[in-house]
Amino acid sequence: MKAVIVGCGRAGAVLAEDFDRAGYEVVIVDRTTAAFDKLSSSFKGNAIRGDGTDEDVLRRAGAEDADIFLTLTEGDNRNVMAAQLAIEALGARRVVAKVNDPVRAAAYADLGIATLCRTNLIQDSVLSFLGLPSQQRPGIQAARGRHPGGDHHHVDKDELTDTSGTISTAAPDATAGSPGPAGASAAGAPGPSTQAVAGEPTGVGAPTRPGTEA
Repeated sequence: MKAVIVGCGRAGAVLAEDFDRAGYEVVIVDRTTAAFDKLSSSFKGNAIRGDGTDEDVLRRAGAEDADIFLTLTEGDNRNVMAAQLAIEALGARRVVAKVNDPVRAAAYADLGIATLCRTNLIQDSVLSFLGLPSQQRPGIQAARGRHPGGDHHHVDKDELTDTSGTISTAAPDATAGSPGPAGASAAGAPGPSTQAVAGEPTGVGAPTRPGTEA
């Protein structure tokens, strides 16, 4: 079973480790090397520096035919673009895109892309905690329609629950956003293996840079 995650923010890193612990082959992609500092040294998957909306980057990273493809960056548009690639070009079986705009999250679900809406999740949690009536807006919406150019993709909530783990990091890409020092390893931990996807190899543990995917 293969799980691909675009965006190594806190949520992406936690899920990558969960899937890795559950025995999945994990690939996580982010535009900045520093993002992979969130992964533990026991992580056995592949961390790829590159643009998750670039089909060539995803193919070289081994993202084709993924059983699960999650796109969790901070940009709704990037997430939808990556999800479209996963559905139309990469043959992913189950695809979920994080879309923080509730209206767009519902619209894309109607178009055949399962969506995760952080806004709805926060709203429902806060109202529930305070004992106020819920707005009944789902945090995750299964694909209800058929995406143009791709088959219908249905996602069950149970398939997105924790399954912890860790992935060895590695892998830069020539199309990556910001460069990182070659061969750098996370401080205080054994240096993870590196795997070039395109161009110069870049390890994890580079100084934090702005723009990291969340």
